[in-house]
Amino acid sequence: MYHMENPMMVAGWPTASVPGPSHYWQGGNTLAVPRSLHKETRNKVIKNMKQLGAVLGSVAFLAGGVSRCRDDTDHEELFRQESNFHYVFGVAEPDCFGALMVDSGESILFVPRLPSEYAVWMGSIASLEDFKVKYEVDKVMYTDQIKDFFTSCSPTKIYLYNGVNSDSKSVGKPAHFDGIEAFPCDLEILHPALFEARVTKTSAELEVLKFANRVSSKAHITVMQKVKPDMMEYQQMEADFLHYCYFNGGMRHASYTAICGCGANAAVLHYGHAGAPNNRKLMADEMILNDMGNEYYCYASDITCSFPACGKFDEVKKGIYEGVLDATVRVMKSMKPGVEWRDMHDLAENTIAEHLLKHGYLKGSMEEIIAAKIPGLFMPHGLGHLMGIDTHDVGGYPKGVERFKSLRMNRQLLEGMVLTVEPGCYFIPALLDPALKDETKKKLLCEEKLLSMFNFGGCRIEDNVIVTKDGIELMTNVPRTVKEIEAVMAGSDFPIADSDYPIPRKNL
Repeated sequence: MYHMENPMMVAGWPTASVPGPSHYWQGGNTLAVPRSLHKETRNKVIKNMKQLGAVLGSVAFLAGGVSRCRDDTDHEELFRQESNFHYVFGVAEPDCFGALMVDSGESILFVPRLPSEYAVWMGSIASLEDFKVKYEVDKVMYTDQIKDFFTSCSPTKIYLYNGVNSDSKSVGKPAHFDGIEAFPCDLEILHPALFEARVTKTSAELEVLKFANRVSSKAHITVMQKVKPDMMEYQQMEADFLHYCYFNGGMRHASYTAICGCGANAAVLHYGHAGAPNNRKLMADEMILNDMGNEYYCYASDITCSFPACGKFDEVKKGIYEGVLDATVRVMKSMKPGVEWRDMHDLAENTIAEHLLKHGYLKGSMEEIIAAKIPGLFMPHGLGHLMGIDTHDVGGYPKGVERFKSLRMNRQLLEGMVLTVEPGCYFIPALLDPALKDETKKKLLCEEKLLSMFNFGGCRIEDNVIVTKDGIELMTNVPRTVKEIEAVMAGSDFPIADSDYPIPRKNL
């Protein structure tokens, strides 16, 4: 559902052409997301809980994110909802709790009871009925009534979120209220039920993810068309990207800190951090790596584009770039339900190694190169990750599944998964210097040629895809081939008329 009105022209709400209060909508031509999305996600969680042994008469109880101030100041940081709570309830406000009746699926939202004087600073205080209508839940109570609620319903068990995030390895804290000790609680079932529900996306979730990708893709194209040598990395890359996404897509939150590296910075995998805030000047002969994505309604995009600052590939840049592009295409053509993600990772890094061998950076046979673990020197990260409400979404490692270094997922592809496909090739001194001193590896490396690439940095191509019943659907829509990139950077519209990219693009 799209609305093409100028948001500045919308005087009332709702109107015939503007969605009602139970939609998330940022006005203009942004996506109107029905809150009924969360009825479906709640049902998925409850279904999983029952399969894991949730008992009759039980309740799932979740805590939302907490409002925070910066250090010891009264500066309140911009709030973004805790991901599991957003998945289940879709609530934007902080300091809330929620309950699900496992038998009936009834949803209960608990909101803070705000003093009337807060209206001076925050505007009118929403009533319980306002929250009920806005979020399409069955009942709304105040957080100071939580104990009374549980005393009244007397659950056979309260299921609490507790466990390790399978991607970050951080530990989530269970919801709490004064007096919870008097009730029988379970810390085992809700966590895996939630995570497995989030692994595959509903059709409504996919629409939000497609919208986030559509806007972020156009923002990347805008950056490519504006970038010029002698600019700072943050100027018409990070700054323009963030502005485009918010101005045109209502996307207030970045999915992650923008990585805008030129030259050697392109080989710093998480460049852009506080100590290196995208603040180097672009040089005409360098490659640029822009890894940027914004989120809409807490659903992420995660896109990387690599291209020459001057708009033209020389033979060296073209050789490296097309090796990464070949890996991307081979992986996408191989993806479908039942395929092991680890096999896709191996396919990607071995494809890049084949191109490095072809262009004289490596020597020997591919069998020797793989046996000596040479490909990982040039692609030290995993091929990609699940993506959804979190950029690095949960569920990549179900309980008991063996973990592999750098891989964020070790399981078979399922229909409805959303993943990034992000092969890359980098010349990282911290990895290549030790390898050039290792007798087993050194004989397979062309030292002189590799040393000449230490200031090259690297390139990465990152797309976001949906696993379908017989393959994938590509959500990302940016220039990918050398021909497309050079044409767009020279001023052509995208998509170009005679595109040579072999993967179908639908999310225009």
